[in-house]
Amino acid sequence: MYLDFFGLREKPFGLTPDPKFLFFSEKHREALDHLLYGIHQKEGFVLISGDTGTGKTTLCRALLERLDPHEVKTSLVLNPLLNEKELLKAILEDFGLPATGTTKKELLDVLNRFLLKTLAAGGTAVLIIDEAQHLSTECLEQVRLLSNLETHKEKLIQIILVGSEELPAKLEAFDLRHLQQRISLRYHLRPLDRRETRSYLQHRLNMARAAGSTSFDKGAHREIYRFSKGVPRLINIVAERSLLAAYLGGSRKVRLSHVVDGRQSLNGRFPRSRPRSILRLGPSWKGA
Repeated sequence: MYLDFFGLREKPFGLTPDPKFLFFSEKHREALDHLLYGIHQKEGFVLISGDTGTGKTTLCRALLERLDPHEVKTSLVLNPLLNEKELLKAILEDFGLPATGTTKKELLDVLNRFLLKTLAAGGTAVLIIDEAQHLSTECLEQVRLLSNLETHKEKLIQIILVGSEELPAKLEAFDLRHLQQRISLRYHLRPLDRRETRSYLQHRLNMARAAGSTSFDKGAHREIYRFSKGVPRLINIVAERSLLAAYLGGSRKVRLSHVVDGRQSLNGRFPRSRPRSILRLGPSWKGA
């Protein structure tokens, strides 16, 4: 198993949004600062956008880990492909509330009572909707109406919309102009630059390492950046294949040739000197 070969405790380049592996580039730190500021200052609406694979979902997970659950009650909606009533139910369920109402008014009444109780206890309620670009216009309007739940002094709920670069464009629609006007903080998360990509690779190895001296050489760094353009998800994909290629070649240092082999395996092209079944990520991997 290549983990033992490299002295790793776990896969360093997995695709799941594990906040432990979040690499705080300057961009990710700024995005998190925007989120924390928006919550603590009760700004109402915050929008975080970014290219696909730039780490938005991982950023949401990292945010949740930094919020005190005794002070901040959170609801994270990961599946936005819902109608208005289903969305309200998903919000209530993630807040730990009963979602048995049959009408939108009944569901909103449950939410409003919870928000008033949270405010009275000195707490804050935060709703985070990931992949928000997939929300229908009707659901986005429903989300806007949630911001009407307020006292004469402050909003009862802070709402964070997280989505791809399509989300800001979608909010430009005439039907969503009222929601657009309520967004007080915005941040667009961009890919990593060359230097950050290099640091990102080493950071992921460090977080997964138990022993050994695994590293990527300069040629490997260049090729990974050329392929990924600094998008973390693409970095993970090609770095994982490159590690496997280095393992098959008996090298603890990942070189340019290993990245090339790994990148080609993504397109179904396998070096003849390598066991093809191992480079495929499928049932044959277990046999390998």
